Amino acid sequence: MQFEGYRRSSHIPNLTPLIDIVFLLLIFFMLTSHFVNQESLNIELPKAETGEALGENNLLEIIINANGVIDYKHDSYKNDAMSLKALEELLRKDLSASSEKSVRIKGDQSVAFSKAVEILDLARKAGASGVDIITEDK
Repeated sequence: MQFEGYRRSSHIPNLTPLIDIVFLLLIFFMLTSHFVNQESLNIELPKAETGEALGENNLLEIIINANGVIDYKHDSYKNDAMSLKALEELLRKDLSASSEKSVRIKGDQSVAFSKAVEILDLARKAGASGVDIITEDK
């Protein structure tokens, strides 16, 4: 009794199914991803040589453009052209709900110093324990 020998087959795996799956995953991620179009204000930030990079956790940001118009941005919503009273109410509400009591101010370099001081004072009255002023690197 003699056994039939094994046929020599190539030991190279078939990669066609793997390539198909990779292409299907690529198509899936391309179709399900969304692209965010960030809006920006035309402000020229003041320059500073010293400074530290800030994290992106729980942003409360006040933006002052060259004309002195105040915009307020918090995580998912943004309010344009606000009065100081409306800003203080929103800050009070958002700071009380937030664990981090910090506010970031981003202002055009041509904004009057008195306007910046008003915003700083308003943030402190609303309950901010820290205020960061955003600048650009020189």
